[in-house]
Amino acid sequence: MDTLPVNIPGFVWAYRFSPEEKTAVRLNNSATVAELTADNCFYWLHLNLVDARVPALLDTLDGLTEDAKSALTTRDTHAAITVDEQMLYGTLVDCQRDFAQDTNNLGWLHFAMSDRFIITTRLQPLRSVERARALIEKNPGKFSRPVDLFELLVIEFQRTLIAIVIELTEELNLIEDIVYDNAPRDERRRLAPVRRTVVRLHRHLRTVLALMRRAAATDDDEMPFGFDDVARRLTSRLETVDHDIYALQDRARLLHEEIDSKQSSETNRHLYLLSIMTAFLLPPTLVTGFFGMNTANLPFAVGDYGTEYAVALIIASIAFAWWLLRRVDIL
Repeated sequence: MDTLPVNIPGFVWAYRFSPEEKTAVRLNNSATVAELTADNCFYWLHLNLVDARVPALLDTLDGLTEDAKSALTTRDTHAAITVDEQMLYGTLVDCQRDFAQDTNNLGWLHFAMSDRFIITTRLQPLRSVERARALIEKNPGKFSRPVDLFELLVIEFQRTLIAIVIELTEELNLIEDIVYDNAPRDERRRLAPVRRTVVRLHRHLRTVLALMRRAAATDDDEMPFGFDDVARRLTSRLETVDHDIYALQDRARLLHEEIDSKQSSETNRHLYLLSIMTAFLLPPTLVTGFFGMNTANLPFAVGDYGTEYAVALIIASIAFAWWLLRRVDIL
């Protein structure tokens, strides 16, 4: 681990790529801004926006427009892709990663790209960015243009989505087994976070797809070199994942409806039993209410068998209620 003091504000890592030599050199923490650039080389600079000095640093970097600087330092939580003056800048959605594990919480990667650099900024560590860095370490000669790095970042985001879809599918499978089991259990609380994650992913992915198509339709004079081909490939990849997420969303919705249907059926069954009990108890209630009236000359009030007669009437009323319910096909 590099323990040298950091000279570049917000520095997370930086790579200098040489297309001719097919190398990618990771710069030390002590690297300066001047070490980023070299003849026939381009660089990837990754910054942490927690450092309040990052905006001032961006002012010292050549090739960044004011709009690109704003895109790198924005706190917006929605995707955006802009093509202007052969630059590409905006915000991409990604998933956060914790120190110990990956999470499904959404994060935001801000970027600016030209033919000489790609600069990215973020607030929280991101899953796709970390995996892209690991791939650069394994195969540094694969990347000859900044747009190749941009494509790698989006591809890793797609792979992150595929991993999340697999996780959510397994979770839905477990919920589905319980829902269609005979044992009555309410799984709506367990299903709710799955539906929330799927809906958020689908909403942001549709936005990224629309922005990618719009950027690919930009005039060739404004578009960075090679981005049109990259945009078509990325759009095709993201559309495939979008279909999977949409199918997952539809499945979660149907599962929620099935849970509601089972709960409604269970409630109706309880109401039915309660209604039957009420129908059985109503005649005995009338009998006991009759004998409980504070009036004179009640039947069976005088004699040794009044209670027996009253019990017999109660039993007879219950039997009559049962016969009547059977006659009208309620039972």
